[in-house]
Amino acid sequence: MKRLMLAVMALMTMVGCGTPEHIRNELRAPAYPLITIDPYTSAWSGADNLYDRQIMHWTEKDFPFVGVLRVDGELYRFMGVEQALLIPIAPMGHEQSWEATYTFDKPTGDWTAQNYNDKGWEKSFAPFGMNYTDLKTQWRTPDIWLRRTVELSAKDLQADKYMLNYSHDDIFELYINGDRIIATDNSWKENQTVEITREQIAKWGNTLTIAAHCQNTLGGALVDFGLYRSDNAAMKLTTSAQQTSADVQATRTIYTFTCGEIDLRLTFMAPLLLDNLDLVSRPVNYVTYEVTSNDGTEHDVEIYFEAGPQWARHANSQKSISEVVADERFVYAKTGTVEQPILQKFGDDVRIDWGYFYLAGDKTRYSTAKGNPFDMRYEFVERGSISSCEGDYLAIASHLGKVGTKPVSDFIMVGYDDLYSILYYGEQVRPYWNRNGDSSIEKQFAAAADEYKSLVKKCEKFDAQLMADAREAGGKEYAELCALAYRQSIAAHKLIENPSGELAWISKENFSNGCLGTVDVTFPSFPLYIYYNPDLAKGLLNFIFELCESERWDKPYAAHDAGRYPHVRGEDYGGEGMPIEESGNMLIMTDAICQADGNADYALKHWEVLTTWANYLVENGQDPRNQLCTDDFMGHLARNTNLSIKAIIGVAAYADMARMAGKEDVAEQFTAKAKEMAATWKLMAREGDHYRLTFDKGQDTWSQKYNLVWDEILALNVFDKDIANAEVTYYLSKFNKYGLSLDFRSYVTKSDWLMWSATLSSDKATFEKFITPMYDFYHNTDGRAPMPDLYHTNSLKHRTGWLQARSVVGGYWIKMLKDKKTK
Repeated sequence: MKRLMLAVMALMTMVGCGTPEHIRNELRAPAYPLITIDPYTSAWSGADNLYDRQIMHWTEKDFPFVGVLRVDGELYRFMGVEQALLIPIAPMGHEQSWEATYTFDKPTGDWTAQNYNDKGWEKSFAPFGMNYTDLKTQWRTPDIWLRRTVELSAKDLQADKYMLNYSHDDIFELYINGDRIIATDNSWKENQTVEITREQIAKWGNTLTIAAHCQNTLGGALVDFGLYRSDNAAMKLTTSAQQTSADVQATRTIYTFTCGEIDLRLTFMAPLLLDNLDLVSRPVNYVTYEVTSNDGTEHDVEIYFEAGPQWARHANSQKSISEVVADERFVYAKTGTVEQPILQKFGDDVRIDWGYFYLAGDKTRYSTAKGNPFDMRYEFVERGSISSCEGDYLAIASHLGKVGTKPVSDFIMVGYDDLYSILYYGEQVRPYWNRNGDSSIEKQFAAAADEYKSLVKKCEKFDAQLMADAREAGGKEYAELCALAYRQSIAAHKLIENPSGELAWISKENFSNGCLGTVDVTFPSFPLYIYYNPDLAKGLLNFIFELCESERWDKPYAAHDAGRYPHVRGEDYGGEGMPIEESGNMLIMTDAICQADGNADYALKHWEVLTTWANYLVENGQDPRNQLCTDDFMGHLARNTNLSIKAIIGVAAYADMARMAGKEDVAEQFTAKAKEMAATWKLMAREGDHYRLTFDKGQDTWSQKYNLVWDEILALNVFDKDIANAEVTYYLSKFNKYGLSLDFRSYVTKSDWLMWSATLSSDKATFEKFITPMYDFYHNTDGRAPMPDLYHTNSLKHRTGWLQARSVVGGYWIKMLKDKKTK
């Protein structure tokens, strides 16, 4: 029982132990983590070279971040792009609502023509749709047709280029003055862009009629579009550096560049050491640079960083205010919206628009500015300095002086003061770092600067140790995937202390539905947190227990979620949720926490509701009726054998907690029941040399039985060992090019569940056979967004805007957790 506790304690103290050598990560990441503070302040590079593409939020919206090194007057851009500013001509509705003529009935005649008579159509404001945020008009029919007239000014007609932005769900076509510009397949995407040429504008003239048709085939609906221009002010002032390497470690992403006669090493560090909650919560990351002459002579060097106001606003139409300030130690450049709508927005594809984003540096070595990015860049190009002007972009720069063969190193800090983080049943709750209201963002920057040198050493040790431990457990490819997953999982959470004084480690269900604290998202991510810090594992469950033990909840099974991020307000999912899925998840995770603690105290706090859930699983879990499980994208399924496994392990976990609590009669009763259910499961699910997707006989089906892994990790031992062995052997015969599908019905897989199924293997070599095709997908996919956990095992294409940047990749720690537990 105490093995898991000992394993966790060993990992928590490893930072202070001897450190293995640094092992470079050779994975070409789909996207590289740069700044990872929480779901809102999360920046990534979606390109092989840091300077090939604009830095982005995980929602793939631009978070402009530019870095330039000036060497003897020559400019080398090592990060971001000198992107043109888009000036709205006719902004999208999510930025500024616009009026459309529309109809739900199929129009006659050429409805795309400029001179079409739409007099009988209705009028209302965009965006149109359902089940999305910021909608102005509900659209609930299968089809909608819209028309919008745009008048171009003389300045608009002189623009260098034009961009048409659009969002759609599902099939979408758009025309300008009768010419078709866009025709999509059956998909749903937000804020897509297509370039419009000056020649097209010249052909159409200064009056544009934009006509669109959208067909909703299933689920949510959305249509919105707008026109933008950019001007010649976006002339390029720099040339690209030459990137020579990129290396993702658990807490750091390290790049190297050649900038003419100077070599540059750039490190993004987020000291997310999970045994230190103040560090996990601290809203400050570091960007460290080291420069060295590569030709043996000295060179005059300056460095420049620039960030856009997009870091602190949801939509580009929101007005921002930027300023430069200073205190006794640091200079800051900060930006935030004028309106400051604290905790008003909620949902999935949402960025923060309250609080303030900061660039900060030591005032003796840095200068800051705010203004028009092109003017600030031009001054840096000409003089190597910066000064403020009209505009809302931020810059920070330093003159490094003469740089020779001796390395010169320094750092800037990137931070975000969100003021209040979570709306908790109507109460605004501060972030954990300011839970008592006695801290400030300035104090957090000061603490970050004071601890910088020690944290660099700790992060280096942690990264090397993780890579070594993961290699030992599952091989090189497994270790490299874990390194990439670490910050992604953590940054999909926000840490607070709830009004009752309990820790709440609240996840956001990124690009899934935006739910908060979703239990079947917590469950796959759980191995990472129980592995390093059981208190964080409890933080994942505390607010779910609070909901299910309150008058807000009257069902005999566990809730699916606790709201829509960042609003804790009770279950948001709708319908009946996932009765067996979530009840089994809660019981299993609670037992793992009790084993880590070495006692049942945590379970006893919630014994009544745990008992209710265990009884529910006894009554309903053997042969589940038609319902959803965590793989809800596959639809409802009756008689689901993998879901039945979860129910049975949940019953056994309850028995284990009862035994730890000294409730021997209860333990005996539920252990016997779990073993009886497991024996029945084996008889009902058998299909020759493997086990079925459902209990229906006469069908040669199969599915991943990933839930089975907890039987061994928790030492419950209710299922016969030959079941896992038979399943693993069978899975090896069903691999596609990029791994094992979830089941026989499609090519779709989930990397977290695939990792769990691999962990059913009895030896490392077999485990690695599961990992290699998964690794190949992530190494080669054409989707350049943070790791998606859902992908197709027969294709390198990734459907953007779907199950990416999620916390569930914390499930990759299942293999190390099993190894530590069973040693």
